[in-house]
Formats: sequence, structure tokens, C-alpha cells
Amino acid sequence: MGYMDIGRPPEAGEPAGSGGLGESREPPVAGVAWIGPEVPHPSGAEDPYPSGTERSPLSAAEDPYPSGAEGLYPSGAEGPCRNDTEGPYPSGAEGTGSEPVLLWGEQVSADQLAAAERGYARCGLAERLLWERLSVFEGVFGRDAVRAVCASGALPPGKITTVLERLAPHALLPVDDLFDGENDVPRYWMPHPMRAVGARRLTERGDRRSLVLRHRRWCVKLARRAADWWQSGRQLDARDLALRELPDLAAAMDPTTAPLSASDEADTAVEITVSLWFLWVACGRAAEGRTRLRHALSLRTGPPSARALWLAAFLELESGRPEDADPLLVRAWAAAVRDGDDQALGLLAHLRGATALYQGRTRAAADEFREALALMGEYPEFGPTRHACWVGLALALCRTDPEGAQEALDRGDLDRESRWSLTGRDLCADAWSYVVRAELAAWDGELEQAAAHARRALREHLRMGSAAGAAGAAELLAQLRLSAGERDEAAHLLGAVDLLRTSVFDASYRPAEYCVTTRARSERTLRTLLDGKELRYAYEEGARRGLFSLAGEA
Repeated sequence: MGYMDIGRPPEAGEPAGSGGLGESREPPVAGVAWIGPEVPHPSGAEDPYPSGTERSPLSAAEDPYPSGAEGLYPSGAEGPCRNDTEGPYPSGAEGTGSEPVLLWGEQVSADQLAAAERGYARCGLAERLLWERLSVFEGVFGRDAVRAVCASGALPPGKITTVLERLAPHALLPVDDLFDGENDVPRYWMPHPMRAVGARRLTERGDRRSLVLRHRRWCVKLARRAADWWQSGRQLDARDLALRELPDLAAAMDPTTAPLSASDEADTAVEITVSLWFLWVACGRAAEGRTRLRHALSLRTGPPSARALWLAAFLELESGRPEDADPLLVRAWAAAVRDGDDQALGLLAHLRGATALYQGRTRAAADEFREALALMGEYPEFGPTRHACWVGLALALCRTDPEGAQEALDRGDLDRESRWSLTGRDLCADAWSYVVRAELAAWDGELEQAAAHARRALREHLRMGSAAGAAGAAELLAQLRLSAGERDEAAHLLGAVDLLRTSVFDASYRPAEYCVTTRARSERTLRTLLDGKELRYAYEEGARRGLFSLAGEA
């Protein structure tokens, strides 16, 4: 049976592939598209919290977002199977009519469903059981995932690999989505017609409830593994793993898709969302993370944990709303004291420093980063690293106390945690450290060296996917290009930044104060060098070429 007419593996959440800036794991982008648009929510609704959806009762003190955010899916919203009794086919469309049906967001014809049914009928009992159980996977999966989720009862772990190999030619497509350094093992995707047949039979057998719960527990372990990789220095691997498995993780982050009540599964959804903090904060997906965390927290029946509130505050800051982060920080501190979570106090001190720096309160920011260093352990097992605190301190000092900023960078490099191998460093902190080095070199009059550091910062932020970091580095590089007399290059960079920010953030977004200051200086100078028409054309040219292209040329 051919597979050309039965769909394709999903593109959303694919791992970073080859391309861009000489790095083998640069995100597959054109211009700024990878960082740019917000990821649409699985419901397909513009507002992920439609009014009128029933919501578990939360007091204003328990809900970190007392704005009336309710359930994720509006009444009647299309989506995959929701519970033990519901199958993948819409009512009255059991795959027998001539009209195609919409399954998991794609059109599937009756002929495709019939072909899948014939393939299912040709399989033996073990292959049918595995076919049904594999239907719980939203995306691509490997042998370890199949063993963890599907091995039980009539499919023991010792036999499931053999059954998978026999089933693969009939129901699965091979997918090559391994990232650098990963073991070369087969990975598969189940096309939607096959998945629909398996999901319906799984429901009829009465096994959907147990399989969905096993799948969600596997997602918890997967998110923890990605978080551990990030903390241990395998940051590109952690990002690639989270992006590759995002279809399955996204399903587990939505409590309303669980066979249990939404409130019972809300803790699982919150844990996964918090474990993936680095994907939302450091890799440019703050809008998606904020949406998912708000949804999961709105369905909890108890008070949020300190770490959940810390992430909620961090995502408000990354979304350009530091004033909304402040009350969440207060509540997170109270929760940390209540729960005895001493490490959360260090996380909160770091975030208070980042918030103060964002608002231009550099002295307060420096004090908070010093407090974070005093509270953090030698090897934090969650959240920003000590290296990030040293770099934050240097950022707070670089424009008022260059000697203190250089000392902070030096002490960060000497810190035991910072002496990782090149592949194990905190790449996000390193990207910001190049911004500091550019500022210090410019202070000393070494403009070419400063531009080289700023260009490195831009490239590193683009590689990680941080829109805010890339925009700030590009504006600093534009200012340095102006100082060297390269007005067109500077204007191109600013035009590309405008496009990036417009693509990623909403109209209420306001950049950090240090970015505003840098941008204002550059625009004042450009207006004296170019008339309105020339400046507008230069901005448009920069937007057309994009930051990725300009970063390679700058």
C-alpha cells in the first residue's frame, strides 16, 4: 500500500536542522519566521480562553491570572479524542461516506480510511494491539517511547520491538528527525487514517483511558529529561528534544484532553510546562508558554507552587510587561516561604534583578543579582545558572561601572559551574555576555572589537531563538556601525529589528529600557544623515533581508 496519499508527518515542533550561520543545528528558518509568529494554540481559536467555558472555582488569591481565563477548547471545537467513549470520527462520519472528514486538523478521505481498515484487518492480534496503542502518540516516536507507553499485558516489553518491526510496513512512516550525537535508531509517525482506525478500535476495546494516562506520565519524564539536559549544559540537545516532542508534550500540557477530570490532570500539565521553562524563556516561545501555563493553572484546585508562579512572572517579563510580573513575584516569594522551597528564593532574586534591569533600575538590579548568587547553590538543579547571574550583574554595571562589569564577567568565568567544556556552557548567558563585552570594548574606544562582540551576540541569540536578545544585540550593533560611519548597514539592522518585534510581540510590547536608549541614539543620528525617504527605504530593505541574512554579513 502506498503512502503518498495519506498525509505527512507534522512540521510543527520539528527539531532544528541544518542551515544558517555555519551551525549544523540552526533552526530551519527564512528571515525571522522561526522566532517570529506566535505558535497557534491547538484549539485553532483566536482566543484560547473563550468566555462561557466552565472553570474550576479558584479564589483570586489562588489564581495567578485573575483575568477570567477559562478553558482551552470552546464548545464544539474540533480536536482528537477527548475521553474513553469518544472516537476520532465525527458523529455520522464513520469513514464510509464520500465526503472527507477532518481528523487532527487535516482532511482524510473515506478511501484512505477504508485502506487503513483493510491494512488493520490483515494484521495479527499483537500487531493490532500495538496499532491501537500507538494511536495515542501525537507526533513522531521511537522504540523507547513505544516500550514506555505501549508495553503491558499481551505486549510485554521483551516482545514489543519485534511486533513494532512487523507492524511498521503496514501502518507507519519512517522519519529521520535525529539531532547531532543521538543514537541512530528508527523513529516513526502514524499517518492520520491509520491513527483514526487505531484510535477507534482502542476506544472500543476500552483501553484508551489507561493508554492516555501512560502517555501523559511518559511526557512528564520526557520534560524532566529535557530540563536535566539544559541544566547539565546540553542546551541545544534539550531545545531540540523539546521541539521534536512538542506535539506530544502539548497534548499532555492540556488537562482537558485527559480521561480524568481536568482538575485531576492540571498538576501534570503544570509540571510539564514548568519543566520546559527554558523553551519558553530562553528559546523565544514566551507567548506559547504563557498561554499553556495560564490554561493549566486556571484548572488547578489548589494554590500554585512557587516555581509555577516564578515562571508566570518570567513570561510576563519576556512578553514586555514587567509591571504584571511584580505582583506574581510577590506571590511566588510567599509560596516559596510557605513550601520551604529555598532554591526558589534564588530564582526569584534573579528574576527581580532581570525585572529591575528591564526597567532601567540598574543599581537595584545589581543588588538583586548579588543576592541571587548568595542564595543559589553551586549547581542549581532548575532555572537560571550562576553564570546567568554573573552576566546579569555585568549587564547592570556595564554602562555605569565598566570595571565592575569586567570583574563580574571574570568571576563568572572562574566560577566552578562556568568551567564546562565548550559544548556544555550556558549558551544563553554566553550570548548576553557578548553584549557586555561589546559595551566594554566600545567604552574603551575599540569599535571594531565591540562590533565583533555584538555580531557574535546577535548570532548566538538567533541560534537559541531569543527574539528579545537578538533585537537588543542588533540595535547595539547598529549603533556601533553608525560610529564607524556605516549608516546604511545600521539602518538595515534597525529595519530588520522592527520586523522581528512586530512578528513576535503584540502592540503592547515595550522593549527593555537599555534597548530603548540604544535605539533612540541611533535614530537621532540617522535622521541627521538620511532624509525621510532614504531612511524609510533603508528600513524596508533591512526588513526584506532579515536579521539572519544581516548577521552573516555584518
